[in-house]
Amino acid sequence: MKISDFQTKDVINIVDGRKLGQVSDLELDLRQGRIDSIVVPNYSRFFGLFGSGTDVVIPWRNIVKIGTDVVLVRIDDAKVYRTEEEDVQVR
Repeated sequence: MKISDFQTKDVINIVDGRKLGQVSDLELDLRQGRIDSIVVPNYSRFFGLFGSGTDVVIPWRNIVKIGTDVVLVRIDDAKVYRTEEEDVQVR
């Protein structure tokens, strides 16, 4: 599966039925050669221009099912966020 295939899928949390958004990025473990997590932008922003600049980082183990149109995830605590400032420091 390609990254572009993930980016067209909606991410749904099966705990509360909420649509979290669409996958914007993947975090990879290059040593192990696997995907560590998927990243979904927080849609509290106004057309992506204003907002807190946070992303929802969902560990791969929390993915329940990858379908043709959706990715079902189980997140009990939806506060798995990473800010843009943290992202810049990591890179």
